Amino acid sequence: MDIKGSRILILGGSGLVGLAVARELFPHRPAALVIAALSEGEAREGVEVLRPDAGATELVAEWGNLFVPAALKDTPREALVNDPGARGQVLDGLYGPLGGEAVRANAMGDLIFRHRPEIVIDCVNTATGFAYQNVFQSVAGLREAARSGGADAERVEQHLLTLYLPNLIHHVYVALQAMMEVGTRVYLKVGTAGTGGMGLNIPFTHSENRPSRQLLAKSAVAGAHTLLLYLMARTPGAPAVKEIKPTAAISWKRIGSGEVMRGRRPIPRVDAAGPLALDAAFGAEGWKETGTTLDGVFLDAGENGLFSPGEFEALTALGLMEFITPEEIARDVVWEIEGRPSGHDVVAALDASTSGPTYRAGVLRTAALAHMDALEEESGTHAVAYEMLGPPRLAKLLFEGEILRRLAGGSLDSAAALDPADVVERAARLIDEDADLRTRILSIGLPILLADGARVLRGRDVKVGLDEGGADSAARRGWVDLRAENWAVWVRRVGEVLRRLDGPGAEGGSRWDMEPWQRERRIRPGALAAWIFRFEDEGERIKR
Repeated sequence: MDIKGSRILILGGSGLVGLAVARELFPHRPAALVIAALSEGEAREGVEVLRPDAGATELVAEWGNLFVPAALKDTPREALVNDPGARGQVLDGLYGPLGGEAVRANAMGDLIFRHRPEIVIDCVNTATGFAYQNVFQSVAGLREAARSGGADAERVEQHLLTLYLPNLIHHVYVALQAMMEVGTRVYLKVGTAGTGGMGLNIPFTHSENRPSRQLLAKSAVAGAHTLLLYLMARTPGAPAVKEIKPTAAISWKRIGSGEVMRGRRPIPRVDAAGPLALDAAFGAEGWKETGTTLDGVFLDAGENGLFSPGEFEALTALGLMEFITPEEIARDVVWEIEGRPSGHDVVAALDASTSGPTYRAGVLRTAALAHMDALEEESGTHAVAYEMLGPPRLAKLLFEGEILRRLAGGSLDSAAALDPADVVERAARLIDEDADLRTRILSIGLPILLADGARVLRGRDVKVGLDEGGADSAARRGWVDLRAENWAVWVRRVGEVLRRLDGPGAEGGSRWDMEPWQRERRIRPGALAAWIFRFEDEGERIKR
């Protein structure tokens, strides 16, 4: 797409890669860059660093934790974990119902709604943020609490905050829904492999193991994130989704000399108080403050911290992690946004290398359906649905389609001409008189809502109960609905199918999909349910 005049949101915009991406964008003259960072200081500093190169591009600073409710975006992690009210709000977001309200309440969703970006470039190291909440340490504490008398609600809630997948799933859902609503055209993620492209033999780790469990968790979350982006890219109405995944150390931001900082704080220089016996050394302090801090020459690797010359030399040595510059990543980012293939888009690579539907399977599908039709004819049974595929709405549609098939003599044209008021009476009589059909419905957990809308038939199990949405909601999700208004919907549906059939046929080209059941104008419950899922429920597959 044309970057000129666009509004761009860069998440992690004050980081090493975020700054390089911003600089790479300036020659394309975007209207505005929103630089989002975790803290206000980082965001404002990023804007000031970029200002000399910005030209006419507006720079906006935004800050806060993207993964929590907007009202808590500036709350420190420790307070989120330890304050019952704040912790409850976060858990309500992660484990509560998904929907528009949840999207707008989230800091990420709020940011997108306020700025309505045409392009979102996500440079946040999401995998690290989730994985280093340390579920392993939390599990150890939870087990110890359980052994010593029981884990209370606070401990359980604190553990729930550390679980990776609920955090990741909620984040991806919020991002997608918000971007779809505001019309974002491109979402590009700068992701990670977790190990800088090295294998399980990686010698650089954050724990005593090689590799540490936390490092592997980071790689696992990064991989899960990539596959969710792959699915996002296959969602109708979603922005174009891309991911650049560097597989080397990213360096560097600057080289300097002086006080060495860790997490924006100087490292105190300490000394030993004197020699201690081994059996006593690690139970006492045994050290003293010097009143000074560590200093020396360092290379600033951005979010990865400050490296000594020796550390940088070891990390980037040929045959070890080696490295890639943020400018090279930024170039790939801008190329992909412009529509020029960088060769490094992981989502496109997955599209090209995964095994999708095949011609052979399509041919064999016809044979399989024909054989099952013949067996049903031979046995005199029509099973319709077993409710093992799900959701219950599928089985509901299959049984309603079967009722319609019987009442219309199997013809789509006859079904389109039915009077819903007449269908109500005939369907009720069919359910009352055909015990085989009725028990098949009830035995798989589908209630039958009778024509008066006030009574139901039910079996031992119920897949969808009566919820706060009432009978209408429950019937839509998994009850066979015998009311007149539902049969009116079915008549309209069949009419829409026929309108598509009556358009240009094969002589008009290959514009429309056409299956044998449509050409024969016969009702097949499975085919009708598939049509509803594809077109009415907007569940269509857009890539093969």
